[in-house]
Amino acid sequence: MYTKVMEELMTIQGRQLTPHDVEFVRRLILDHPDWHRTRLSKELCQLWNWRSAKGDLKDMSCRNLLLKLYRQGHILLPPQRRIPPHILPRKPLDMLHDTDPIDSKLGDLLPIKILDARENSDHHGLFDYFLQSYHYLSFRSTVGENMKYIVFDRYQRPLACLLFGAPAWKTKCRDHFINWSPAGRQQNLNFLTNNTRFLILPWVKVKNLASQLLSRVVKRISNDWMQRYNHEILMLETFVDSSRFYGICYQSANWIYLGQTKGRTRNDRFRSIKAPLKSVYVHPLNKRFRKSLCQVLDSQ
Repeated sequence: MYTKVMEELMTIQGRQLTPHDVEFVRRLILDHPDWHRTRLSKELCQLWNWRSAKGDLKDMSCRNLLLKLYRQGHILLPPQRRIPPHILPRKPLDMLHDTDPIDSKLGDLLPIKILDARENSDHHGLFDYFLQSYHYLSFRSTVGENMKYIVFDRYQRPLACLLFGAPAWKTKCRDHFINWSPAGRQQNLNFLTNNTRFLILPWVKVKNLASQLLSRVVKRISNDWMQRYNHEILMLETFVDSSRFYGICYQSANWIYLGQTKGRTRNDRFRSIKAPLKSVYVHPLNKRFRKSLCQVLDSQ
């Protein structure tokens, strides 16, 4: 039996659901008891025509939506056939790399190369290893649209890693800065991306390197996103743990400080999860960002 009856609108994975939508999902599961979770997700994407700007089915977003509905007691899901790899504990595989100190002037390292470290690239494994091993938040995997960059100096020595992924669904100071409506946010959130990880490797001590890298990524990320996902990026955001960092590199790279979060996480529906306060920074990528982000297109 279902433990809850949904009586109002809710938004999950950026998609607004009505009680009718949830009942439709329940009926789909009951009518097809032989479907596993992957089949259910893909069929639902097809029925809802839930696709990315590139035209691909938003299968992972749909899987997360179904899992959240299940955890909230609104639906029953078929049993898992296997434990997803990203749920299993992941110990970084040892990868040989030089940890000799790099302590020099920025100019001595030029030209610096910022390379794509997406899946199946030459540097994908090294990127994941560095974040898992040296970032204070560690790293498991990415879901949805994302960009991974790994940085090397003129001597082919690794210096840093930057990861951009899904933006926060709601952030009061950011949403006030954009001045968009809930409908505008729902339609246009995919034109934002969040710098979720930024790692200068611990043996690298180079003044102004961090702000230099941020400035260079700002100039290229929208084009990179267009080539990979067929849509531009209009604004970057990031959340800096105030208990650990001052955010100086973002300030030096001309990111705009908007305020602080309220110490909640993206999964804290019941306001019970305590998280560190974080400083919110954004970087608009063109002058028309507000007009574009606030625009609501009639889908009828």
